[in-house]
Amino acid sequence: MKINHLTAAEENFMKLFWKMESFYLKDVMEQHPEPKPHQNTVSTYLKILVEKGYLSTVKEGRIFKYTVLVPFEEYKRFLLTELSHNFFNNSGKEILEFLFKENLISQDDLKGYFDLKIEIKPTKVKVEDPKFEFADEILNPKKDKKIKPGKEKEKDKKKKKKKQ
Repeated sequence: MKINHLTAAEENFMKLFWKMESFYLKDVMEQHPEPKPHQNTVSTYLKILVEKGYLSTVKEGRIFKYTVLVPFEEYKRFLLTELSHNFFNNSGKEILEFLFKENLISQDDLKGYFDLKIEIKPTKVKVEDPKFEFADEILNPKKDKKIKPGKEKEKDKKKKKKKQ
């Protein structure tokens, strides 16, 4: 069975329909939270969802009974597959990395699913400060040891004495 994309409004109606599983138009009107849509609006969406294959109808006298054809779990699988294909290169690893990075899942959340003794540590990229050697030379020149004029001769004398 091919699943089609739903608009946001259709998806909101389907969330209600998945809870009810089988229902009449009057049930939708009773169960829909405030602000309640007009009955014609609900009828239009029911017709669209039947055409898209999400609902089936059975005529009972003058009214229709609607039944959900696409289970919620199957729709979630469809959405996640589409998301993986369109944004994560069909990579579960990329999805998990994104979930960890955005703090949408933690290591504790995964412990119940895996019997592995692994520890997931977030990677921190260490960025070193750039070195500006040329700028440092200009801004902080090395100070040459300046020898005072009288001291120059004294050093030469001391060197000569040591050689002798």
